[in-house]
Amino acid sequence: MLVPEDELLSHQLPTTFDHVAQSDLRWTERVVMYGFDKSGEISIMTGLARYPNRNVMDAYAMVTVAGKTAKVVRLSTEYRSPRGRLGVWSVGPYTYEVTEPLLSTRVTLVTNEHGLSLHLDLHGDFPAYEQTPAFHRERGRVREDARRYYQNGTVTGWLEIDGRRIEIDPDQWWFGRDHSWGVRHGPGGGSLGEGPGLQPSEVPDGVLYYMGIFQFEDQLLHFAQRETSTGERWQFEGEVLYPIATARESTQIIDVEHELTFEQDLRLASGGTFTVHHADRSTSLIEVAPRCRFWPGLAGYNEYRGYASGMWRGTSFSDGFTVDTTDLEQIRPVSFLSESLCEVRMGDQVGHGLLEMVFVGAYPRYGYTGW
Repeated sequence: MLVPEDELLSHQLPTTFDHVAQSDLRWTERVVMYGFDKSGEISIMTGLARYPNRNVMDAYAMVTVAGKTAKVVRLSTEYRSPRGRLGVWSVGPYTYEVTEPLLSTRVTLVTNEHGLSLHLDLHGDFPAYEQTPAFHRERGRVREDARRYYQNGTVTGWLEIDGRRIEIDPDQWWFGRDHSWGVRHGPGGGSLGEGPGLQPSEVPDGVLYYMGIFQFEDQLLHFAQRETSTGERWQFEGEVLYPIATARESTQIIDVEHELTFEQDLRLASGGTFTVHHADRSTSLIEVAPRCRFWPGLAGYNEYRGYASGMWRGTSFSDGFTVDTTDLEQIRPVSFLSESLCEVRMGDQVGHGLLEMVFVGAYPRYGYTGW
């Protein structure tokens, strides 16, 4: 079936853009925008995903205030519904738009019955950059085959929560975005069941995954690492990006060491350092101090209140709620994936950024001996 994207001179297969080249139900394409007021008072996470093999497209917006409450709106519809303009996708009152490829995007959630609306325009200050491809097999089956790119920039706009309007001062907010696609494993559509009769997945002794996106005035450091319970690294990526205006090429990070401390009740980094080893054999020490957190699981990355991203909920699903994020009984079920928005220091430079983490099972170095 022809869709608007078939107008583009972008075909790579002798077929149309209404489907992907495989039938794996986990195949997902997702865009995410995230940021926070540098005081740590307010954070925003919002995004949209399509599941062509499930015929689902969904979206969400979540605003966390003072580390105490999270206001969430979740929306879902049929993926194969009529669309108009290229580069624009809508789910109910939510719209995601590419306003300038690889540079500027817009998210709008118009007034709705759930008491949360927003308008965000992100313009890239740093170039969009690719993640190292993730391809892993388990007992012959593809466990993960995904690509992603990231970008940091300046956001203008506003948000309104229960009648309180907040204008975004671009000098006081930190913002980034990412865009991923492929076969996923883990939170969101990758964790949804594909039917009975499948052999259970292998369960490792323990896993530590972390990603840092730390922005300073003249550079952005990005790194991500996956480790076994004994600290053996099985995927790594890292690079230093420079502002678009400088036209300077990125440089590689070849290794990262971590010395972290953790909260008592949840496996959340409470602080620590990363030692970054650059390709020229120089090192940088980054001190990390979390300022606020948000939990993607509330918005659909885990099943919560009977819903997860990728679930079929008809053509006009919509719900909204407020969560007390100080209530551990509410947070533990979605704590698999954590996002900490941080102030960071590197020498005499002060910056801000995101520390993303999955930390489960044994990891003796930090005192964890099991699940």
